[in-house]
Amino acid sequence: MKKNTLLSYLAIATIAVVVIGCKGKEPKAPKGEVEIEVPCSGPDYFTTNKVFRSNSIGESMDQVASKKKALTNARNELAASIQTTVKTVTDNYMNSREFNNKEELEERFESLNREIVDQKLRGIRTICEKLVKTGEGRFKTYIAIELSADDLVSEYTERLSKDEKLKIDYDYEKFKETFDKEMDKMKSGN
Repeated sequence: MKKNTLLSYLAIATIAVVVIGCKGKEPKAPKGEVEIEVPCSGPDYFTTNKVFRSNSIGESMDQVASKKKALTNARNELAASIQTTVKTVTDNYMNSREFNNKEELEERFESLNREIVDQKLRGIRTICEKLVKTGEGRFKTYIAIELSADDLVSEYTERLSKDEKLKIDYDYEKFKETFDKEMDKMKSGN
């Protein structure tokens, strides 16, 4: 009986040492380099299949100016990401459909894309904001923002349904399917 109890304690101790040892070993930065953790960045702030996200940093002697710089940079990055994604979706959607005047419709989609992105950027949501003061006395703002992909598609649907030339050939289900495929690629990192 004592032998079994001793073996049980020994087994538990061995497992505990292995588990603790495995948890404590995280990859380290190469020799001579120091890893820096940047606020409002990392996997929690990546674009997913449900939201577009971006983050940025702004620095200034003025606290308000540092925030404006960070927000402007993040908005510009978000707009570029959305425009690239929607351009890909539009190209794929247009290629999957047979339109009589494809070139004119592509131009109308591009124009609509710019209008919608400009309008929807007013609906962004701040998901992280950190303000720090540097050793030199400057303010640095870290910020992350997001915009709902579903809201964007809804806006496209509404605007496309009002455009007489586009709504003739517009197929919501096909557009949404193409959009969702592109967003899934972003989620999986492709």
